[in-house]
Amino acid sequence: MTRFSTLVVATALSALVSQGVLAQQPAAPPAYAPTVGQAGKDVIWLPTQAWLIERMLDMAAVTPQDRLVDLGSGDGRTVIAAAKRGLRAHGIEYNADLVEHSRRSAQAEGVADRATFSQGDIFQSDFSDATVVTLFLLQALNERLRPTLLAMEPGTRVVSNTFTMGDWTPDDEVVGESGCTSFCRAYKWVIPAQAGGEWRLGEGRLALVQRYQMLTGTLTRDGRTMDITDGRMDGRRISFEAGGRRYQGEVREGRISGQVEGAAWSAERPG
Repeated sequence: MTRFSTLVVATALSALVSQGVLAQQPAAPPAYAPTVGQAGKDVIWLPTQAWLIERMLDMAAVTPQDRLVDLGSGDGRTVIAAAKRGLRAHGIEYNADLVEHSRRSAQAEGVADRATFSQGDIFQSDFSDATVVTLFLLQALNERLRPTLLAMEPGTRVVSNTFTMGDWTPDDEVVGESGCTSFCRAYKWVIPAQAGGEWRLGEGRLALVQRYQMLTGTLTRDGRTMDITDGRMDGRRISFEAGGRRYQGEVREGRISGQVEGAAWSAERPG
């Protein structure tokens, strides 16, 4: 290009800039960041405190073999914390902006291979493959989820920030650090196997009444009927006292197998 041509081009560009034709393009908008208290589908968004997340994961006794699902995962911090412990963790969140924000955070933290997120309604989503479920919802929403949770694999751990499951008594709870004034408590439940109903023990009979993980009922052996006390389920594990003896065992596929005072005992569903 000749000196004259260069001068013509420079003059033309200067004119275009002065006319706004080649004005600087506007800067890209900043990446989305959530605001504490922002409205959501069912609840406002409040982040779980980092120390409580760690306590919740400890309560659930998570291992790298677990699959954790966080219902209403917000900014992804619980899922990311679980992934940092080596778990496969997944968050379900209704707000698409929060989902994308969580994915960026997982990438930045180097755990995107283990921390995943999907946009969806927790009441319409399938999370039946989880071995640990975490949530920070209102009690009414927990109760709405309760039938789905109780249908999950026995032994699945459910941990909730602050809010309970109504009349379903928790198996464990932790209280926050000194000076914590709000959202300082977590509760844990273990999904129980279904042991309620009639069982045969040889010529004897075990009749169990189950309310969540708690058991009452009677044991009839050798013509003697005894009340069951201190009965409960812990996942598939069953324990109760009857006639001054402590029965322990495991419920699986229509059969209970276990020990009582060092001797084996078993029971089967009739029919």
